[in-house]
Amino acid sequence: MSVMGKIGQSTVTGAREYLTFRLDQEEYGIDILKVQEIRGYEPPTRIANAPEFIKGVVNLRGTIVPIVDMRLKFNCANADYNSFTVVIILNLRNRVVGIVVDSVSDVLELMPDNIKAAPEIESVIDNGCILGLGSVAERMLILLDIEKLMSSVDMGLVAPAAVAA
Repeated sequence: MSVMGKIGQSTVTGAREYLTFRLDQEEYGIDILKVQEIRGYEPPTRIANAPEFIKGVVNLRGTIVPIVDMRLKFNCANADYNSFTVVIILNLRNRVVGIVVDSVSDVLELMPDNIKAAPEIESVIDNGCILGLGSVAERMLILLDIEKLMSSVDMGLVAPAAVAA
């Protein structure tokens, strides 16, 4: 089946595809349509006075891309770089941003029935940036609205969407 055919089929069933990745012991999912590519980790060029979770910038084929270490952003205990550490390059409202994660797992298709509302608890992640909790067999995914997370005030990497008048 072609990619367009598969996307069309997903639209009919309401299913969405999520790229899954790990940060410490938790597994997260982001909309696959926001992902431009996945790269191995290379140390970026540090920017003076940037927040600790912004590791710096890289030159990606002529585009300067800010790199956000999600492990530092989410206060993960373990933020070591190893051979599994990858950078997910995202295309968000025509802004390219890279996020560092521990590893990428796979792409999962989730039906709306597989997604439950996240409980309202105090967390380093703004509740508005969590789409819900996806469950597949024994796996539990924290589904992120990555565009909203990257446009939050403390990140400021993507301009917020224009408010309809």
